[in-house]
Amino acid sequence: MLLQRFLIRLLTMLITLFGVAIVVFVVIRVAPGDPIAMMLPPGATDVDIARLRALYGLDKTIVQQFFIWLSGVARGDFGTSISLRQDVLGLVFNRLPATLELAIVALVMAVALGGTTAIIGARERGTAVEAGIDIASGAALSIPDFLWGLVLILLFGVLVPIFDISGRVSPQLDLPFVTQFYLFESLLRLRLDLTWDLLKHMLMPAVALALPLAAIISQLLKQSLKEVLDLDYVVLARVKGFSETQVILREALKNAALPTLTLVGVQFTFLIGGTVIVERLFSYEGLGNMAIDAVINRDLPLIQGIVLVFALLFVLINLSVDMMYALLNPRLRHG
Repeated sequence: MLLQRFLIRLLTMLITLFGVAIVVFVVIRVAPGDPIAMMLPPGATDVDIARLRALYGLDKTIVQQFFIWLSGVARGDFGTSISLRQDVLGLVFNRLPATLELAIVALVMAVALGGTTAIIGARERGTAVEAGIDIASGAALSIPDFLWGLVLILLFGVLVPIFDISGRVSPQLDLPFVTQFYLFESLLRLRLDLTWDLLKHMLMPAVALALPLAAIISQLLKQSLKEVLDLDYVVLARVKGFSETQVILREALKNAALPTLTLVGVQFTFLIGGTVIVERLFSYEGLGNMAIDAVINRDLPLIQGIVLVFALLFVLINLSVDMMYALLNPRLRHG
């Protein structure tokens, strides 16, 4: 059953990626603007324009361009960036680790904050504490991540300048990294000075991304906990003398967390998508920031590569969450 479910989801993933490839390829070509005209000086002749269009394959029909690009993608060749004149896949993988680190740190913050407030709210259900948590969650959810970013920049970057408001790492530091996963590698190397500098640059954009997700996690997990806390086996645990906190952590949480797990997986994909604007706001050197530059420059191959990589991340995350949920839920595992 589990293998069949995996194969079906894998087939769906491939169909989804193919659909995304078609949509993004067509949309960016029917949009106004000519990337070749942006590359050439004002005095360029028609011959120069035609030669450059032929160089990037833009002199062919959309259908021909699509299948040429798709055959290249199948070989691992995403083309050459028009604006940066570099291999698209290399550019994407150079920036992707920064975005993944930012998204993972934001996810950890969101789960920690949302899970803690959910447990406190369930423990203090029916009191002013729960009402306060609900109000705070509603406020956090009603404000989008980029607006949280602006508020954080104003508070902790201008009024009380504690954290850095732009970039990924201080340029004067020596960076002895082998990979682009700076934060994880600095921890492995025990270079805590670099870790602290990276976190100072990452903290505000991560908090801006984490707050709306933390509010969603808090509300759903608290509601699931309140439902589980009325079940017989939980009541029996109370009769045995466990405190309410022990009952929640030892008995209720593992069952109440299953619906939240699915939500976290789905929302994590939206969180990665939200990095586009937040990275731009903080001048963070990630894939989202590069995506905006690619759109501004009408860099068609780079836009296509970035969108396809984002789509691949989304479907892989959803596939992983679906498989994890099936493993943790006996009814799906043995059904």
